[in-house]
Amino acid sequence: MKAVVQVGYGSPDVLHLREVEIPPLGNDKVLVRVHAASVNALDWHVTRGMPYLIRALSGLRTPRDSIRGVDLGGRVEAVGKDVRGFQIGDEVFGGTDGSFAEFTVTTPNRLAPRPAGLTYGEAASLHVAGLTALQGLRDAARLQSGQRVLINGAGGGVGTFAIQIAKWLGAHVTAVTRTESIDLVRSVGADEVIDHRTEDFTRASERYDVLFDIGGNRPFSDCRRVLTEKGALVVVGAPAGRWLAPASRLIQAAVLSPLVSQRLVPMISKNDPAGLALLKDLAEAGKIRPVIDREYELSETAEAVGYVGAGHARGKVVIHVQ
Repeated sequence: MKAVVQVGYGSPDVLHLREVEIPPLGNDKVLVRVHAASVNALDWHVTRGMPYLIRALSGLRTPRDSIRGVDLGGRVEAVGKDVRGFQIGDEVFGGTDGSFAEFTVTTPNRLAPRPAGLTYGEAASLHVAGLTALQGLRDAARLQSGQRVLINGAGGGVGTFAIQIAKWLGAHVTAVTRTESIDLVRSVGADEVIDHRTEDFTRASERYDVLFDIGGNRPFSDCRRVLTEKGALVVVGAPAGRWLAPASRLIQAAVLSPLVSQRLVPMISKNDPAGLALLKDLAEAGKIRPVIDREYELSETAEAVGYVGAGHARGKVVIHVQ
């Protein structure tokens, strides 16, 4: 099969299209023919091997798992003898380890039926970004109907889903984004918009029940200023540094939270079969819709990863495999 293989760490030039063996199918696994994948910041960080913490976890000189990509939309090609709930030919979306390839093996609890009305690429974009927004707002922030939420970084993949999920939960949404994404965030439901190039959201007079901070790096003291006394700051990543960041920002949030009146919650999405099923239902009901910025072919994966890493993406970036 064709797959994009990472050789060493560095710029996206370390990603090469190669012929490799189809991964073996275990008794409890599902083999999926990948039709589309989507790109996440994780793919960029692991490609670069930055922060260096990644190399300690994934491999010092080159990653042990050489195929990037964790989001997929595709069709079941084979199932292990112990698998229940999926059969050959099922159209699915969800997660795996290595979706920048024609085939991938994953576990059934990381898959759900493809939402009716969504393309494979749109379905693939739901996995990491959709689960992060859902778990971050519903579970970590405990966002309630009638509350006010400020979403910093609202124009990206997680942000565009976060706006829609916050609206589904009944919240009033203020989106912080760059100038060129203002119309986009309004189109997916933002009630108010702050252009971060002309206005400092931490100096706003409004107070919010939740600040959903996607990839931000403002001091926590500044972020807490815009929260109500019992508000919640949900930290969703941060810009990568050489050694620990963004992990260091998540750790700081956890350490500081017991010392202040607000809740500071570090957020890392996790596998969630019920969450995938809910995202499917929300998509089919028209409550959420994926925003696709750019689409690439498998041979253009390095360019796609570089585009996401440069911070240019508005919504999600999709790679067509089949």
